[in-house]
Amino acid sequence: MTLEEHAAELEAENVALREQVRALLERVQELEARLAKDSHNSSKPPSSDGLRRKTKSLRQKSGKKAGGQLGHRGETLRLVAQPDEVVEHRPAHCPRRQTPLADAEVVLRERRQVHELPPGVRLPITEHQALHVRCPVCAQVSVGAFPAEAPSRAQYGAQIRAVAVYLVEQQHLPLGRVQQLLSDLWQMRLGRGTLVRWIAQAARVLEPVEQHIKDALICAPALHHDETGVRRGGRLAWAHVTSTSRLTHYAIHSKRGRAALEAIGILPVCPGVSVHDGSYRLFTTCRHALCNVHHLRELTFLEEQYHQAWAAEMKTLLREMKAATDQARAGGGVCPPAAVRAEFVERYHALLASGLAANPPPIRRQS
Repeated sequence: MTLEEHAAELEAENVALREQVRALLERVQELEARLAKDSHNSSKPPSSDGLRRKTKSLRQKSGKKAGGQLGHRGETLRLVAQPDEVVEHRPAHCPRRQTPLADAEVVLRERRQVHELPPGVRLPITEHQALHVRCPVCAQVSVGAFPAEAPSRAQYGAQIRAVAVYLVEQQHLPLGRVQQLLSDLWQMRLGRGTLVRWIAQAARVLEPVEQHIKDALICAPALHHDETGVRRGGRLAWAHVTSTSRLTHYAIHSKRGRAALEAIGILPVCPGVSVHDGSYRLFTTCRHALCNVHHLRELTFLEEQYHQAWAAEMKTLLREMKAATDQARAGGGVCPPAAVRAEFVERYHALLASGLAANPPPIRRQS
């Protein structure tokens, strides 16, 4: 082998090693970035942060003192005009003369009230009796009709069933905890199967309500969409949410994407704006807007992990945009003045150019 051939071989080996080092450095950087992500700088849920990682919030300090603010309406328990029971506490004797005060004149009444559960709380039981009555003229026996809430010999009423369903579905208590609570408070010996049946009955009763909510969401000018993983029957499923400031619809589905959204039936026919994290661009019936909370988290990651100054400036700009919009709406408007919007747009595009320069698209390797 000639000296030139050996040098060419070493050069080729050097190029291959440099390429391998570059690929390894990229892999190390990718792994370090993955480890640095948590709920404050990515879309990962707070439950994935672990015990050692201190949670951080995107909220900035308001400058106000902690606690209730001046003018804030508190939740102080107030006296009621008509209490259920009044107990008078009259002094027996005058402390100076020891005169009996049983019939003395009352010159002032100080009032204090105690809100308390009645002792020995138990469910009141109403017995319905259908009377068999004989006609005095023809001797025909007529039978009174039982009300709809008493279809069998013994049952629980609608209100206690509603409370049990509320504890499971709204407060997210496990079935066993609800059974224990009902037993402790009202001595109810409730089977788990009965509780599950009540939940299924409530779901059937609320089907028209759910449909009304879906119809209203479809007509809303702007919707929020998101999903999170849940366990259903020991398997991974997805809880999908569609909401406005006043309405919320939840749906559990085994899929995460198009199949689930088509089965839910809101987003595919929604003509308004869908606000989401970027994973819902599956339908063209609506316009799409990306959630700025996710933007702030991702910008936080670039600022903290890669020390990119443009990311911090973009976070400041997004917050200024929101503050200006909130101020305009508080004044009865819809958006900030045109001049303010034009300045925001100019700054936005300048920062976007800086971000693209700092994060150029990866070079695709030719196979």
